[in-house]
Amino acid sequence: MSPLAFFVLSLVLFSLGTLAFLVKRDLITQFMAIEIMLNAANLAMIAASRLMVSLDGQIVVFFVITVAAAEAAVGLAIILLIYRQKKNIRTEEINLLKG
Repeated sequence: MSPLAFFVLSLVLFSLGTLAFLVKRDLITQFMAIEIMLNAANLAMIAASRLMVSLDGQIVVFFVITVAAAEAAVGLAIILLIYRQKKNIRTEEINLLKG
């Protein structure tokens, strides 16, 4: 496949992730949408790295994926704690910042 196809796929994935984040009001769905957007950015970085025949982009993506794994664990733990406290994960009904 050509790098242009990967860029188009990355754009489609990022757009779908953005749309899902804006439309859905469930924390898990929004979290998954953010992960899709992050993976779309990683795909674009790998396509650019392949286009420029350089390993730098692929090395950066490796580190981003490593950090994203830790971020996913922390994010899911926070969502689980919110669910245990509020018995709900809909964003309209969570008001943790109110006194």
